[in-house]
Amino acid sequence: MTTILWFKRDLRIEDHPALAHAVTLGGPVLCLYVVEPELWRQQDASARQYDFLRQSLPGLREALRRRGADLVLRVGDAVEVLEGLAGQYAVDHLVSHEETGNGWTYSRDKRVAGWARARGIRWTELRQCGVVRGLTAREGWQRARNGFMGQAPVIAPDHVEGIRCDSDPMPAAADLGLMPDGIVDAQPGGRRAGLRCLDSFLDHRGQHYRRAMSSPLEGATACSRLSPHFAFGTLSVREVVQATKARQEVGRKAGWSGSLKSFQARLAWRDHFMQKLEDQPDIEHRCLHPAFEGLRPMEPDAARLAAWQRGETGLPFVDACMRSLTATGWLNFRMRAMVMSVASYHLWLDWRATGRHLARMFTDYEPGIHWSQVQMQSGTTGMNTLRIYNPVKQGLDQDPTGAFTRAWLPELAEVPDRFLQEPWKWQGAGRLLGQAYPAPIVDVQMAARAAREAVWAVRQQDGFRPVARRIVKKHASRKSPRARGRQVKQPAKGADQLSFDF
Repeated sequence: MTTILWFKRDLRIEDHPALAHAVTLGGPVLCLYVVEPELWRQQDASARQYDFLRQSLPGLREALRRRGADLVLRVGDAVEVLEGLAGQYAVDHLVSHEETGNGWTYSRDKRVAGWARARGIRWTELRQCGVVRGLTAREGWQRARNGFMGQAPVIAPDHVEGIRCDSDPMPAAADLGLMPDGIVDAQPGGRRAGLRCLDSFLDHRGQHYRRAMSSPLEGATACSRLSPHFAFGTLSVREVVQATKARQEVGRKAGWSGSLKSFQARLAWRDHFMQKLEDQPDIEHRCLHPAFEGLRPMEPDAARLAAWQRGETGLPFVDACMRSLTATGWLNFRMRAMVMSVASYHLWLDWRATGRHLARMFTDYEPGIHWSQVQMQSGTTGMNTLRIYNPVKQGLDQDPTGAFTRAWLPELAEVPDRFLQEPWKWQGAGRLLGQAYPAPIVDVQMAARAAREAVWAVRQQDGFRPVARRIVKKHASRKSPRARGRQVKQPAKGADQLSFDF
């Protein structure tokens, strides 16, 4: 009998519990990856993400071939592909990792589960990160997560008795309806690229991580840049946690252990936020606190949305961040929070529309982190501190020399440094704004004030607090297992800034 090992977002053989389990079942293993056209037609999918996938599959195939197996690539609906292979190869087991993906993959997995039951095929899904499926309460979660991360990474098998059969050609992005999306400086995919990224971060780039990660300019180098490799699974979080731990002793002697400690904390928060979507899949589509439904127009102002997407809001630092994101597929954590905050509060755009755009732009799009953060930065969770970023202040604080802003907004070349983040105050604004560069589409102070009042009005409504307490109980972090039975406190100030771009 044959086992199908279904690769999804776990494109490696190292620290791969599903592969190890498939080998122990005995008999041949058919290693399968399915390119699902409908998945790539979803509104959160983009060509930059697909290109990263295409760059990652050859390395996986090569690693399997060195062990006697192969990667079978099929294009189509997962259930139909599985059905065809099951009939051809007498399949009795299906093995994969658990996936905390978007709503479409959640629905697809339910269809696969139904198919497997009807076929009499046992589907085993294994854990590959700190997320716990079927969690009933957050008490003890941190201990369980840390226990998993402390276990030795699973060693890749020396040999896999694989089945080699024909593969479909890998579709081009355009074949799936994915058009060029403006990226010009894409981060390369594949495990080799991921390992180079990890090695350089732990060797030297991470030295100033704690200080530089908030800067859009310095953060591009000081951050690990491992997030797309986590999203596609070319690296496992556990192997990075343990590699970082091994480096921390050396880092302590070199004087930069604090940066590595901060990085470890964000690896843990990554799992924390993914757990939210695992526990409540509808947060991709519905406000975590239902009282916020209808707060903003469901049909966003088209002109404002387009200006924000293109980086033409007239708010220089916001526009620079959006243009940088479009061109590179990456943005540091604080700036992700800021552009979302400005979209939700100052521009008063519904988080679903802006969240989908950012999902497409992020090469490292991870649904569990993304939708939790999108709602957090939009004030719709009911349990987080209300943070309305001032984009002018953020520009002054995080780009004090103006180098980042000027790199992405060359039309502001003649604006003096002191007016760069507020060009409307410059005496030459009349010949610039509305011509080479747009005038601001909102008044920053007035828009923030109106947004704050509207959100707080919802929070003052009768019945708001009991629902918020239930949300806290279900989703808020616990400092330690000893917190069981105590009143759960609100997350510490600043915790809502985390966006896990690493």
